[in-house]
Formats: sequence, structure tokens, C-alpha cells
Amino acid sequence: MSEEQLKAFLEVVKADAGLQEQLKAAGDADAVVAIAKAAGFVISADELNSKAEISREISEEELEGVAGGGDPVLAGGPSLDTPCGPYPVPPPYRP
Repeated sequence: MSEEQLKAFLEVVKADAGLQEQLKAAGDADAVVAIAKAAGFVISADELNSKAEISREISEEELEGVAGGGDPVLAGGPSLDTPCGPYPVPPPYRP
């Protein structure tokens, strides 16, 4: 399979609801290859699987957020201004 064949097939799929339904019903990569072949494209199951594995890899941003490097406030988590736990927030210290 060439990169061009895959890109061309995906462009056709975007515009064709029938192909989209066939692909949703496809059980494995071999079924996808058969659908592509019927549509006039040459792709292989091995290369299709390798492309799928690459697209499943976690991005650096996702990994950083999971590892604790992300900002919890931006991610919708608690901030220093919101109480955590069953204890009331004490009033601010004023000397």
C-alpha cells in the first residue's frame, strides 16, 4: 500500500456514506482491504495494521497530562480556591 492510495481511499470514504457503513461493519483489517479493493484501491492488511498502531500511540501532551505534568485547573480539576475533602475552608489569614 502506498501512502497516496490510503489517503485517496480515506478521502473517498469521507464522502461516501455507503463505504462508511461497510467499514463500520468490517470485522478486521482483511475486510477493510477487501472493501478498499472493491472501491479500486490497493492496500494491504499488514500496512493498514501498522498505520492503525501508529495512530493509537499516546501523544506527548496526553502522556504529560496523565503523568501529572498538566495543569489540574485547566483540566477541570480542583484548584487552590476550591475545598477538597469534608473539611470547611478556613477564612484567609489576616494579621
